[in-house]
Amino acid sequence: MLAIAVVGGGITAAALATGGRAENGVDASAVPQGSIAADTRMGAVELRAADLDGMADYYGPAGIGLDVLERAADVVSLGAHGHELVRLVAAEAAPAAHADAGLFHTAIRFDDAPGLARALVGVASAYPHLYGGASDHAVSHAFYFADPEGNGVELYVDTPRDLWVWEDGEVQMGSAPLDINAFVAEHLGAGTDTGTGSGATVGHVHLKVGDLGQAEAFYSDLLGFAVTARADGAIFLAAGGYHHHLAANTWGSAGAGERPETLGLGSLEVLVPAQADLDVVAARLTDAGAAFDETAGAIVVADPWGTVVELRVAG
Repeated sequence: MLAIAVVGGGITAAALATGGRAENGVDASAVPQGSIAADTRMGAVELRAADLDGMADYYGPAGIGLDVLERAADVVSLGAHGHELVRLVAAEAAPAAHADAGLFHTAIRFDDAPGLARALVGVASAYPHLYGGASDHAVSHAFYFADPEGNGVELYVDTPRDLWVWEDGEVQMGSAPLDINAFVAEHLGAGTDTGTGSGATVGHVHLKVGDLGQAEAFYSDLLGFAVTARADGAIFLAAGGYHHHLAANTWGSAGAGERPETLGLGSLEVLVPAQADLDVVAARLTDAGAAFDETAGAIVVADPWGTVVELRVAG
């Protein structure tokens, strides 16, 4: 049985406001929708890695349990059910500084608690020193790690959507204690799927930014995500009434300028349902005078700190 000691870490979102749960259905009018397509979701996160093999072991079968989809000399693609979730690219650069804008964590969402429990056993058994804590966020049960090169990682499962509470246009997210050993004991072996990587997607990406107003102007006003919650030093954004597909905080990066060329986050993907959805985003970017590249089925644009966002039609 897994036995992990909970250690303090700066990875958890402890600044989230505490909220309750509703017993009845959600009033759709209370849920912000944004102007991006409701079926928008997150795609792959690209990480620039110094130790490609070591990082592949962590995210792959030896750790979290994602499948190796493709492996070359300088790139490793990992995912689930044939869909890429993490792309590792070999790079020679310095590690990102704590105060830089960039990645706070990549959040991998599991379809059910047994799948998450299997992943927790894999990664916490192989990398116990990289465990950072856990929280019951009311909308999700989340476990926090760092990868071997210091990138934040969240592994989580959503709670039932009809139990999420929306008040004044914001989803109520808590940060109550959650015991990893108790979670694993309750859920391990309860499912029929034995593959730790199956039933997993990139649920959200949490970024470090220099200014929340600029982050909201880019990710909400230009890209079209709705702001679903605000906390001290953080905002949360989503499409289609999800709790959040993106988050941005200034907890350690307030005032950060353009990102230097370092290890860590290379780019992130946003998947939209159709070309027409890309056209709407392209029109907003054009009207705002924002620079972007457009190809068949994709838009590539950088946020105010140089983080590359690729919006493309889901395959």
